[in-house]
Amino acid sequence: EKQVFQLRAHMYQARSLFAADSSGLSDPFARVFFISQSQCTEVLNETLCPTWDQLLVFDNVELYGEAHEMRDDPPIIVIEIYDQDTVGKADFMGRTFAKPVVKMSDEQYCPPRFPPQLEYYQIYRGNATAGDLLAAFELLQIGPGGKSDLPPIDGPTDMDRGPILPVPLGIRPVLSRYRVEVTALEHPASMWSIAWGRRASPRVLEGQEGAGRQRSVCGGQTGSRAAASLKNQGIGSLFPDKHPSSASQDLPENELLHPPLNIRVVDCRAFGRYTLVGSHTVSSLRKFIYRPPDKKAQHWNMAG
Repeated sequence: EKQVFQLRAHMYQARSLFAADSSGLSDPFARVFFISQSQCTEVLNETLCPTWDQLLVFDNVELYGEAHEMRDDPPIIVIEIYDQDTVGKADFMGRTFAKPVVKMSDEQYCPPRFPPQLEYYQIYRGNATAGDLLAAFELLQIGPGGKSDLPPIDGPTDMDRGPILPVPLGIRPVLSRYRVEVTALEHPASMWSIAWGRRASPRVLEGQEGAGRQRSVCGGQTGSRAAASLKNQGIGSLFPDKHPSSASQDLPENELLHPPLNIRVVDCRAFGRYTLVGSHTVSSLRKFIYRPPDKKAQHWNMAG
């Protein structure tokens, strides 16, 4: 018996991806395969934690079998992550699998099953782990009334992204405005990273012609400032002013959805070339989060 469905792949984010480029970063995109169809997310440049925030819609997906079989044991979705190269074909970075939450046409689109919640899916590159995908998948049966009976896609809209649909409200994380502040100190033998604010950000420390630069990247927002000259520099700080670089960005309120902190140290060469010296990842930034005191609670304590 033929059943017709619409698949909605809510591709929100990936983290801790494989560094495919010599810079220690990648230009990742995801390709989603389901039955005989496939679609890709957009390419995000120079990141190991891409936030695609993109909904992929697969229309008129034909499946054969009993209705209860479709609901209880739907086909598997294959998701592959690639690094986009400027020349040549894309490089494979990893693969994961998922099963969609299925809604038959005679079921209500309501909690606790709908809308589906974002989940982390482990990405594998061969037998090794290669990051995580944060996504949700739902398979909606198209009944006699056609697509008009399907639940609507509930915004938000982003005119700057053209035809790209963002992950709908109710599935996407709740975002709040955060200020990110990062200070980096360098020692000839070691590196320290001190981060303040609601969340720290990835950054790049660069030295060119005896000078350094700190670059902070957080959710697509970048902050950068020059460092002191490294010539004849003894033991001390690469950034002697110790002033944190800061940026404002909308980030998830749920701390479990915060991407890790990726630190790269590069050696800059002539003609704008640079070589990766080393990298480090801080998987959890919970201890760096600053929570402002509750003014109401302070007022009551003082009154008491």
